[in-house]
Amino acid sequence: MKSGGFTVNSACPALRWGNKTYTQNEMLEWELPLVEIFETIEGEGLKAGFPTIFVRLFHCNLRCKWCDTPYSYAPAKPESVLSLKDIVTEVRKYRSRAVCLTGGEPLIHREKSAGLIDHLAALGNIEDIHIETNGAIRLQPFAALRRERSVWRDKVRFVMDFKLPASGEMEKMILENFSELNERDEIKFVIGSDEDFTVAADIIRRYHQKGTVLMSPVWETMPPRRLVEKVLQNGLSRVKVSLQLHKIIWDPNQRGV
Repeated sequence: MKSGGFTVNSACPALRWGNKTYTQNEMLEWELPLVEIFETIEGEGLKAGFPTIFVRLFHCNLRCKWCDTPYSYAPAKPESVLSLKDIVTEVRKYRSRAVCLTGGEPLIHREKSAGLIDHLAALGNIEDIHIETNGAIRLQPFAALRRERSVWRDKVRFVMDFKLPASGEMEKMILENFSELNERDEIKFVIGSDEDFTVAADIIRRYHQKGTVLMSPVWETMPPRRLVEKVLQNGLSRVKVSLQLHKIIWDPNQRGV
């Protein structure tokens, strides 16, 4: 089936969100504010080092003190506003088999975010879609879609970035999100201080159920070597220390890499 020259994948049935149901054609015409789409290697997490297509959406509901993408939310402006059809068309130009949906906060657009995930997951060459979400968006409706929709089930993963005291946004974290994660998901803690490490270890002990736990250092205040030492000293044998490869390979402030 085609919509304005765009082939609609039959793997995407109509999407139900709340009390409304949306057809594939309706979803393809939805528009989202966009920062950038580019191909590089994944810099962190379980897919670190693998070629990946990054889709960075605009808007965020947090203002973390150490945020390294302030161009993805106000007062900055989106680089463009594209339809889902145009975003998917752009993604299809690349050869990588993984997509990182990021921001900003990529799930802040609710049903439009779900519609984009739906159509990215329907691409035959895409094997993995990992969604970098900030812990302050309820995962329940998205996790429910992953359970219900075959097109999501084998490809969609959440990478939940749980904010700690040094971020200034910890009070906005939704602890119930831990129960929505499965074994293939990731929980990332950005460690900017000794207090962050202590709090993260406590959160892991009390709330972690499923998914790989990552700790990533804020290099300026928590040198990677010190973080490794703390992980070993505290016997956190199931925590993966995750460094941001793109900041080692390229200038830390360089975009599109």
